[in-house]
Formats: sequence, C-alpha cells, structure tokens
Amino acid sequence: MTRTCLALLLAAWLPTPLLAQPAPIRLTLTDAIARGFESSHRLAEGRARAQAAESSVRVAQAADKPIVTAATGYSRTNHVPEFAFGQGASRMVVYPDIPDNVTSRLSLQWPIYTSGRVDALERAAAAEAGAVAAEIDATRADLRLEIVRAYWAAATAREAVRVLEESAARAEAQLRDARQRFAVGLVPPNEVSTLDAQRSRERAQLIEASNIRESALVELRRLIGADPEAVVDLADALDQPGATGAAGETRALVAEALGQRPERRALSLRLDGVSAREQAAMAGNKPQVAVGAGVDYARPNPRVFPRKGEWQESWDVSVSVSWNVFDSGRTRFQVAEAAAAAAATRARLAEFDSLVSADIRLRLLDLDSSQALVAAAADAVQSAAEARRVVGDRFAAGVATSTDVVVAQVTLLETELARTRALAGVRLAEARLHRSLGRP
Repeated sequence: MTRTCLALLLAAWLPTPLLAQPAPIRLTLTDAIARGFESSHRLAEGRARAQAAESSVRVAQAADKPIVTAATGYSRTNHVPEFAFGQGASRMVVYPDIPDNVTSRLSLQWPIYTSGRVDALERAAAAEAGAVAAEIDATRADLRLEIVRAYWAAATAREAVRVLEESAARAEAQLRDARQRFAVGLVPPNEVSTLDAQRSRERAQLIEASNIRESALVELRRLIGADPEAVVDLADALDQPGATGAAGETRALVAEALGQRPERRALSLRLDGVSAREQAAMAGNKPQVAVGAGVDYARPNPRVFPRKGEWQESWDVSVSVSWNVFDSGRTRFQVAEAAAAAAATRARLAEFDSLVSADIRLRLLDLDSSQALVAAAADAVQSAAEARRVVGDRFAAGVATSTDVVVAQVTLLETELARTRALAGVRLAEARLHRSLGRP
C-alpha cells in the first residue's frame, strides 16, 4: 500500500514530459516516404479536391436525367363578391369566394436532346477529375522529393558530426601528448597552444554540425508527421549502393519521363476538357428538346371551370423545343474563349515537353559529376589519412612540429567532410532524376 501511494505521489510530482517520452523512431528512407504520404496535409487537400471533382462528374452525368419535383403551397386571399348567373335554384356560381387556396403539384422535366451539350460537359468534368487525380500524383512526387532531401540532409549532418567527433578525439589525444612532452621539456609552449587552438576550432565545428543535424531532423519530423521531440534513428547510410535505374540512352529516358510525369498527364486531360467545353459552347445555338409532365391536386383547382371549393385533380404533358436563333454573339464569344484556352493549354504542354527534355539531360550531368566527385573524394581521404599518419609518426619522433600535425589534421578533416558532401550530392542527384523521370 505504501509503495502504491509513493508511486502515485511521484507520478503527480514528476513533469509530464518525463513520464511520456516519445518512442525512438528507426527510420529507413522508404519508411520516411510512407509516413510522409500518410500524414501529409497537402495530399489530404488533394484527395478532398479529387472528391469534389468526382462529384462534379456525377452532376454532369445527371444533367440529362429526369427531374421530378413535388411542390405544395397555401395562400389566403381577401373575400371577394361571388360571380354567379341566374336566380334561386337555377343560380350557378362561376367565381365563388374561396379565401383559402391550397395547391400541390408533382412535375417531371426531362431534357431528351441537347445537341451534344450535356455530353460535352460530362466529358469536360471527367477530364477535370482526371487532371486533379494527376495533380495528386504530382504532389506526391514533390513530397517524395522533399522527404528524400530532408532525409539525406539529416544523414549528411549525422555523418559530418561523426567525422568531427573522430577528428576532435584525435585532436584531444594529440593535445594530451603535446602537454606531456612539454612537461618533460621536449617541445616549446607554442606547440601546445597551437594544438589547443585547433582543438577549440574543431569543438566549435562540432557544435555547429550538431545544430545543423538537429535542424535537418526538425524538417524531417515535420514531413513525416512525427512528434517534434521524437528521437529519429536514420537506418540508411549515405554510402549505400544507389538504385536509380537510370541506365539507358537519354532519348529513352526523356520518352519515359513524358509518358510518366503526372504534370503532363494533367495538362493533357485539361486539354481534353477544354476541347469538350468548346464543343459544349458550340451547341449553344442549336435546338434543344425537353419533355415535361405534371399532376396538380388543388383546392380550388384553377384549371377547372367553374371554380369550386373542393379538391380537384388535373394533369398535363408537354414537349418543348428551344432554339437560340439570336443571342447577340454570346455563343460565338464563348466558343472563341474556349478555343483560346485550348490553344494556351497546347502551348503550355509543348513548353512542358521542352522543359522535361532539358531537365533530364541536366539531371544526368549532375549525377555523373556527383559520382566523379565521390571517387575523387575517396582518393583524397585515403591520401590525407596516410599523410596524417606519417606526420604523426614524425611528430612522435621529434622531427615534425605541431603545425605540421595541425595542417595534416585539417586536411584530413576537410577531405572527409568533402566526401560526405559528395555522397549527399549523389543521393540528391538520384532523387532529382527520379522526380524528373516521374517514377513512382
């Protein structure tokens, strides 16, 4: 009982964050993309817009279906003198005084021929719905690129922190060795101060790299919908083998991009929609036929003569033909507007095709350059590591100064950081090429 009370008191006293820390997240790039898609507000907005577009299609499809309307009403009028013929038993009331009027009507309207206008509007709505769906795919591709960039930015910062931590540990070891040598009179004091200054610089660089890493993780947590305080463990390494699948001729890749890019698909569908709206506008000066019918049940029924204060029924059936023979040019202007919109969409589609062709070529060049930089950086790291080892041995033998050690240390650090940046460049170049190709 005592332990239970103490536990409850401790739970009430401790701050909430200490009791409920977010669970660590071990995250691969694939997991990050999946979580980002699931929690994205932009994709949720796109799905809502897609639902609205699908509803518009249903509205357009129902435009040539019958409409049944039921209506009822009540009106109170003032008393009026009756209008009647004859006297006594032969008296016939033609217009009685009936102040209470109740009407009800069940009617049917059915457009049976619209000169293709309804069909064209239905095709336009369907094309717009397809374009919105393609825009969702484009949004998904953009979001994927953002997540990949944020993931590799965090991985790059993590690798930079690791490199700086190792370098700081080496600088600390060299400083301890220099202090021991100074204590026995083997090196002058400036050797110790030089190494001490280098250690301080590397500590400052380490703090800066740690802050950059945290900034990258903040953006990654936002994109994947994770808790802002969650600990994210990146499972994928920068130097893992790439999987771009970009091998092949440039023309083949351009053709693949033109066939897969959701933005182009959206433009093509919108072009179909604008063309359908142009056809719908052209039907504005053509005849339209509709069928109508209705049943009235009213007291009094105005269609029955003479009027009587009792419920009476009547019905009607009609066929109407309307033809807009003159509208002061409205239809012509609507057709011209739709034709201009179609021409603008065609021009935009052609511009997009030229941009995709250029973008694919630029992305391939970026990837080739990034891969070459990685190979060069790896050779530079190997050379700098060997040079630092030789200088360290010479310093231990007393034939090299601390300045030589610092120079070798800085060179190794810079080459390792350059290799990290080169690896990040390859990953980002792969992601940009993936986006340009429109691959899912």
